[in-house]
Amino acid sequence: MRSKLLRRSRAGYGGIQFPETMTEPIPIPAWLAVAGGALALWTILERAVLPATRRVVRRRMKRTIQELNTRLQAPIPAFHQTRRRALIERLTYDPQVLAAVQSAADATGAPRDALMRKVEQYAGEIVPAFNAYAYFRLGRFVARRTARYLYRVRLGYADEEGLSQVDPKASIVFVMNHRSNMDYIIVSYMAMNRCALSFAVGEWAYVWPLRPLIRSLGAFFVRRNSDNPLYRQVLSRYVQYATAAGVAQAVYPEGGLSRDGRLQPPKLGLINYMTSAFDPRGERDLVFIPVGINYDRVLEDRFLLSELDPQSEERSKASIAARASAWAGRNIGLMLRKRWFRYGYACVHFGKPISMRAYVSERGLAFAGMDREARFKAIGRLGGELLEAIAGAIPVLPAPLVATVFARDPTRTLSELEVKAQAQLLIDDLERRGAYVHIPRADRDYAVSAGLRMLTLRRMVIESDGLFQANASDLKALQYYANSICHFFGEDGGRQISG
Repeated sequence: MRSKLLRRSRAGYGGIQFPETMTEPIPIPAWLAVAGGALALWTILERAVLPATRRVVRRRMKRTIQELNTRLQAPIPAFHQTRRRALIERLTYDPQVLAAVQSAADATGAPRDALMRKVEQYAGEIVPAFNAYAYFRLGRFVARRTARYLYRVRLGYADEEGLSQVDPKASIVFVMNHRSNMDYIIVSYMAMNRCALSFAVGEWAYVWPLRPLIRSLGAFFVRRNSDNPLYRQVLSRYVQYATAAGVAQAVYPEGGLSRDGRLQPPKLGLINYMTSAFDPRGERDLVFIPVGINYDRVLEDRFLLSELDPQSEERSKASIAARASAWAGRNIGLMLRKRWFRYGYACVHFGKPISMRAYVSERGLAFAGMDREARFKAIGRLGGELLEAIAGAIPVLPAPLVATVFARDPTRTLSELEVKAQAQLLIDDLERRGAYVHIPRADRDYAVSAGLRMLTLRRMVIESDGLFQANASDLKALQYYANSICHFFGEDGGRQISG
């Protein structure tokens, strides 16, 4: 019996050969060695390398934030320094959110646990993961290079006196018109020396690899057309948390990109969330800063105009990606042949800050104490005033100026001298109306020439024998640029704003 056991032990079990004496080596299968090595490596990473890396990153992040807070007009709030997981849990178990969960369970009969999982999903989708290093180092580099490479970026005007009087503890909200997806980059670049902006971003950016990058820059994702009351409650509580914590935010009251170039009627969901919880006697004021932005060329202009055509087919993501790739290829080809030019001017204009403490005091309002109907009416009036302020802040650039000359009479043929004379009259009229007209090099003649050159290069205006006329096949694009400043003349813009 003993000899049988000895023979079995020497034969081995599971492919492992046991030695006859204690001094002989034990052979181990390759799969076991690989598994053991991987487990050891994972243990070292989890227990030593990753914790040490996190400590180094946190220390570096803390030093970065301390350095930035000495230079920024609005310091980075503690809200942005809180761990994302903690913010998600706080939002998920907020009393108002829990009450909304209970109401949804009673109304639909859905299990409460299932609704709570949805709430946690919504919170994880909305809450950003702000990274100061990514925002002020990587973000600044990318924004500066991109903006300056594509445009001649200019600051139209900034009410420095009004901005300097804003309480550093106030919650600042930049409200602006939405012309292009470049707005995010241009405005962030122009405001980077003042504060870190948190944008409300639509579903278009909720794709990998954009999602983690945009989230690290402090943006929060919004389902623009969601009618789900549970989702809206989670979103409203996040916006109220961020506003109460002093996070500088940027919102587009129009709710999306303008398809025809005009200002669109306001959608005031986010502004409603901010103001409905505002306490004028609280620690922080709520300050809205109107921002106007305009371009000599909008990158997406043709795509936006095509969406207005009822006969155009809905494009798939693959076709949109193909068109974007083709556009990039054409521009790279122009660059290689040294025939590529920047897309004219992009200009940002910061208007006079609007303090909500002063606003509610002058009008005897208390948003938090109003019933739903009265609050909506009051916020509607506020939204109209904000959109009026944004409209007044939109700068007039060379291409929209010259486009207005041709859009008013598309059949007329003009010499260059006549184009300049008409444009000069428009400039005088716009300045009397209080508009900011950007005059490059302080030379009106050059400004009109630059705008005319942009339109002729893009074939919106045709030149023949020294005479210029609007291209009959591209009148919609010409009107699109003229529409960006039409509100100054009361041409449809007034109706849009008051709506």
